[in-house]
Amino acid sequence: MSKQEISKYIALILRHRPEAIGITLDEHGWADVAELIAGIARTYPFTEADLEEIVRTDSKQRYSFNCDHTLIRANQGHSIPVDVELPEVQPPEFLYHGTGEKYTASIEMQGLIPKSRLYVHLSADYDTAKQVGSRHGKPVVYRVSSGQMGVDGLKFYCSVNGVWLTKAVPPQYLSVYEEMLRS
Repeated sequence: MSKQEISKYIALILRHRPEAIGITLDEHGWADVAELIAGIARTYPFTEADLEEIVRTDSKQRYSFNCDHTLIRANQGHSIPVDVELPEVQPPEFLYHGTGEKYTASIEMQGLIPKSRLYVHLSADYDTAKQVGSRHGKPVVYRVSSGQMGVDGLKFYCSVNGVWLTKAVPPQYLSVYEEMLRS
């Protein structure tokens, strides 16, 4: 199994299914590093050095260690109830959300909802949102009036890797970004 495949496997474990390798997460999403390594090593050759390299080189910075590297957690993207202890922060005036064209009718009716995750994920820039949207077919990027949402009392959090999180984005705060540029 490649390092990239193992990284995705770690994301599955730390975000959705820790029981897949017989470990548990605490209420803040932390897993014991030794237990994670042992659980993965039962199926694939895997060492502490492998884990350190995956965390250090992950382009999306999906994971964090505690200060002494005895615990690890996913920074966001959980479908299981954990509190990753993010402080509430005032968002910038605009954030962006990339999706596939096939989802636009649903989004325009109900807004952005977290589906199986705990939060809706938003990007600080258009290019990142477009790249995310490309994973779902022809990309569509929504501009989110996040500053107004904050003024209106909706809460925002920013994970350690720069992903913005909120519980939902009602449709009135959304506009298709490309259409705005053509207007």
